[in-house]
Amino acid sequence: MSHHASGPNFGFPRGDARLDMTDLYAFPKPGDPGKSIIVLNVHPSFRLDSPEPTTKEPFAPGALYEVKVDTNGDAVADLGCSVQFASAEDGKQTATVRRLQGKQATGMGDEGEVIVQQAPVSVGKEALVTQVGDFRFFFGWRSDPFFFDVNGNFNHMQFTGDDFFKDKNVCSIVLELPNSELGTNKVGIWARTIDKTADGWIQADRGGRPLQAVFLPGEEKEEYLSGEPANDDRFIGVFAHELEHSGGYSPEDAKNVASTLLPDILSYDPREPVRYPDNGRTLTDDVVDLFFSIYTNRKVTDKVGPHRDLLDQFPYLGPPHNVLK
Repeated sequence: MSHHASGPNFGFPRGDARLDMTDLYAFPKPGDPGKSIIVLNVHPSFRLDSPEPTTKEPFAPGALYEVKVDTNGDAVADLGCSVQFASAEDGKQTATVRRLQGKQATGMGDEGEVIVQQAPVSVGKEALVTQVGDFRFFFGWRSDPFFFDVNGNFNHMQFTGDDFFKDKNVCSIVLELPNSELGTNKVGIWARTIDKTADGWIQADRGGRPLQAVFLPGEEKEEYLSGEPANDDRFIGVFAHELEHSGGYSPEDAKNVASTLLPDILSYDPREPVRYPDNGRTLTDDVVDLFFSIYTNRKVTDKVGPHRDLLDQFPYLGPPHNVLK
């Protein structure tokens, strides 16, 4: 959701940075339009409002990190991919990947067809890649591709081009898959994190489009993060109310704009040109300028551009910063 602090009061969901979903990307594989790349980033290395780093452990053991795909436009998952991590005594982590279909795609739990077991998680600069058939996977720390003048935003949107994220890291789940796995039509993609607790599975965070939680005050934010895209129309009024205040929209225009932002799903058709918000999202799309232009109802730029450490090959995100090995 690109806010790097989706819990209440700039905290993390359930107080755990590892469960915080930051960004979701979907774009055709460079040089091979028959395949697609889906990137789910979680666990920012720093809070937006604190100089203290978050935990070094990449992913929450036992929790689920899921990508959901709607193939028929009803905002309900028809298939998906679920990743679960385990930690060893030496501190290293491994990943198990499951394919979700039908009821498994809409349910909550560690079910589904296992397609990868004990895949290594990267903690250093070297990207450890796992390949199974036509699929490729990466899990671990990478340079955060999100770019934004956060301090300028906190200073009443007086942007100077100071990119808070230029030296920050994030934990990435990167999937390369044949387009045939997504069906033959345009799809809707979103992601979520699910915490494993003594009381059962609890959805901690979810989203498809960047920066959506900016619209939501505390109580509504909790309901939103634990909800499903198919029910997002209940938040149109909340979004519209915020737009009236932030951008001076009329009530009717605010409601119309809010309706374009929900449900919180990323539309993607690998056969068409990809650029957010029309189709998918690349690692270089300037989602911040677009968002704040909508939010304030005027053209806005934070004077920050894409990062220069992106790779031209899998996993496409640059190596993590300040890592010795």
